[in-house]
Amino acid sequence: MFLIIQGAEIETGDLKALAKLSGASGIEQISATAFRLRSAQPAPDIATLCERANLDFAFIPEERRLADFKLLVMDMDSTLITIETIDELADLVGLKPQVAKITEQAMRGEIEYNESLQRRVALLKGLDESALKRVYDERLKLSPGAETLLAAAKKHDIKTLLVSGGFTHVTELLKPRLGLDGTYANTLGVKDGKLTGEVIGRIVNADAKRDELLRVSGLSGIERKQIIGMGDGANDLKFMAECGVSVAYHAKPIVRGQTTHALNYCGLDGVVNFFN
Repeated sequence: MFLIIQGAEIETGDLKALAKLSGASGIEQISATAFRLRSAQPAPDIATLCERANLDFAFIPEERRLADFKLLVMDMDSTLITIETIDELADLVGLKPQVAKITEQAMRGEIEYNESLQRRVALLKGLDESALKRVYDERLKLSPGAETLLAAAKKHDIKTLLVSGGFTHVTELLKPRLGLDGTYANTLGVKDGKLTGEVIGRIVNADAKRDELLRVSGLSGIERKQIIGMGDGANDLKFMAECGVSVAYHAKPIVRGQTTHALNYCGLDGVVNFFN
């Protein structure tokens, strides 16, 4: 196995300690923020040392290649982008604290997702539809490393799919901007230029995200072992369970414990280093 160590500041002493703990045969620098420890083995104290030093770590098979994968499926809010779209919409009507509290409870798995979304969207009733474009233009930022990750996927002919509990108003703007192959998100009800406080059609919850992934991969003949999935919330776990490689990105503890890898400190470009 390779042991991949990533972080903004990686001390030489920490690298040497990790090499000793893992029994690594050598240390190789991959980038300014990442190192590969060769022929490494898991050890209990590795996680403790990395947490203390604010480092991400991952054990990966030496033979794993990015070119062996065919589909990259991603959550949007707080994964591909830095914001929670619905929280920012609520901020425009002075309701961000109330909505953000419900969002956090849903992401931790404390509230059933459909109920949480319906409650949050209901608070937006009467908001101008143009507010969605304002949030996109004024507040939306890509997560660090997003463009590097997407460029690597494109280079290796990996299809990209966005499955989001956010809204089509945003995903349909991101799709051409980032060259995404597919997007799937909630549709907000609009009447006379105002939000109705309702979601139209099926709510994109955990089951819907998984179903869309299976639909797309099935149509393309893509196997589970050829899929990379990324998310941060409890509603991402079902679709990530269908992925050969799953990455919890700056995620809640409930998510980090059920994925193959986690990035707690690095940007999305850290995913690229999980492949030789």
